[in-house]
Amino acid sequence: MKSKDLLIAIAITLATLPLAALAHVGGLPHSHGASDGFWHALAHPFTGLDHLAAMLAVGVWSALAFPSLQTAWRAPAAFVALLMVGALVGLSGLWVPGVEPMIAASVLVLGLLVAVRQRMPWVLAAGLVGAFAFFHGAAHGYELAGDAGAAAYAALAGVALGSAALHGAGLMLGHAVLHQRPWLARWGGGATAALGVFMLTRLA
Repeated sequence: MKSKDLLIAIAITLATLPLAALAHVGGLPHSHGASDGFWHALAHPFTGLDHLAAMLAVGVWSALAFPSLQTAWRAPAAFVALLMVGALVGLSGLWVPGVEPMIAASVLVLGLLVAVRQRMPWVLAAGLVGAFAFFHGAAHGYELAGDAGAAAYAALAGVALGSAALHGAGLMLGHAVLHQRPWLARWGGGATAALGVFMLTRLA
């Protein structure tokens, strides 16, 4: 194994270790203004391990399943769109059942999709990741329910931007690395799926 490949493998493994599987312990802190809320929310997808794993996996899987950039962006875009819908539902106070189990299931399923490099029509891919995104968004919305007005919507913008950045990083990783090194897709996807299993056992 080349040293570059080893470093990449170590980075992927560390990113998917179940160190803090449930990102919602503590959640997003309530902000004291729009700017404060935006920056805290922007960082949140990077610090919650479940969100980090799921959003990177969406980008990586899109790159592997849809080699053309004309279609690869569609599933990540659907994720961000439905993430915002779910966040608005959560922010409004409407109860969505099964949020944490669905987040855990999303990590498991997305990891498996990366590991096997599963292809499917982009409409189905966008619908699948969009359904998962709704539950991720609802969790964020509940965390922000104590905020109001500009602060809450600035936080939602931060979450959307942070999520889109992770999707973009996953797309670049998939296109630049994983097409040439299929074993990395199997390793990283398997580790992500294992994280999902761990999260589900924690909820049982």
